[in-house]
Amino acid sequence: MPTAVLTPPTPGPTPAPGPPPGRRVARRINLASMAGTTIEYYDYFIYGTAAALVFHKIFFPHTSGIVGAIATFGTFALVYVFRPVGSILFGHVGDRLGRKRTLIVTLTTMGLCTVAVGLMPGAATIGVAAPILLVALRAVQGLAVGGEWAGAALFATENAPDGRRGRFALYPQVGATVAFALAAATFLAVDLGIGETSDAFLSWGWRVPFLLSALLIGVGLYVRLHTTETPVFTDSARTAPRRGVPFLEVWRRQPRTMLLATGLATGVFATMSVATAYLTSYATGSLGMSKAGILVIDVIAALVSVATTAYAAVLSDRLGRRPLVLMGCGGLAVWSLVLFPLLDTRSPVAIGAGIVVLLALLGPAYGPLGAYLPEMFSTRCRYTGAGVSYNLGGVAGGALVLVLAAPLTASAWGPVALGLCMAGLLAIALGCLHRLPETHERSLTAV
Repeated sequence: MPTAVLTPPTPGPTPAPGPPPGRRVARRINLASMAGTTIEYYDYFIYGTAAALVFHKIFFPHTSGIVGAIATFGTFALVYVFRPVGSILFGHVGDRLGRKRTLIVTLTTMGLCTVAVGLMPGAATIGVAAPILLVALRAVQGLAVGGEWAGAALFATENAPDGRRGRFALYPQVGATVAFALAAATFLAVDLGIGETSDAFLSWGWRVPFLLSALLIGVGLYVRLHTTETPVFTDSARTAPRRGVPFLEVWRRQPRTMLLATGLATGVFATMSVATAYLTSYATGSLGMSKAGILVIDVIAALVSVATTAYAAVLSDRLGRRPLVLMGCGGLAVWSLVLFPLLDTRSPVAIGAGIVVLLALLGPAYGPLGAYLPEMFSTRCRYTGAGVSYNLGGVAGGALVLVLAAPLTASAWGPVALGLCMAGLLAIALGCLHRLPETHERSLTAV
């Protein structure tokens, strides 16, 4: 078999951009890739927000302090643990049967589990069965999320002409930050409507965002059902035989790329998990902010991140992926050391500035990854390679940091220890980025 099918080519001159899809087709492609990640991450973020605000009372009522925080955020982090398994499972399906069908399955699975969480009784009603069922649903959600991001990113990049992949791939990346804004805004509306300390919020108010996801799922499925398979996958499937297991093949052919991409994703996920989940709990539990106050800050920070994520993704088509990600990770590493001393002033303005700047810097680090990771791998195992490296980074950066966040902030060093942990993981990400190649000049049809 020709080696060129399996290994990335040496970057050459920037290719002339191919003819883009028609405007109507491009809108449908962009909406399909963004709708899926928006819905998936909306489901993901509403769980994180609920975990920070009420889940310790609903599902772990007999725990308190650090133990309660570990139990609550442990179930949140469980998604990260199952994401690599999902990326292997759905990556295999996506690399063999196609991107579109796989994305429909991941969306449906994640959505049904989220609605089920909203309908589930708490520990006061069914006892220990409540946290057990919660863990089971989180495991299935993790499998679905593991297959979603890579599929959405590939759907965007493989439909994009050379020279414009960053612009197309901004939509799955922006979908994650839009989802955070939607999740925070939904909880804010419920909180303002029935009161943050009311019995109604504890009994049914927190369920509303989970049940509303059913509407988003319907929209997402409609869009995805009315799209076609990507031309890059279709051409590859027609000209190259599909043999072997993509997961084994990508580790055999591109182990160095997999490890470096995982290290890069680790630092980015560490920041994202702290910014979108832990800081909400820290602000309400340790800093004494009201739920409404921190949720307003979350909405503002998420909207700022939407702008920086989109701008960085578009700019990466001209400047390259590496310079933008380098700027984002470097800025995040420095800000991680400043963040907690700033938050601990307890000034609402300082808290708002700390979180807004954190999410603004996340944009350049996260935005170009939608094109950067898929560009590293060959077409025959691209779904698996991009998905597994991205989600292994989620385990190392997302799950580990969330589980350690409460013990670190309660240590002798205080919350500064968590900031040092984040900065250390971002330093690893910068080291991996230094050894990864630039990819924005590559043609996906050549790999």
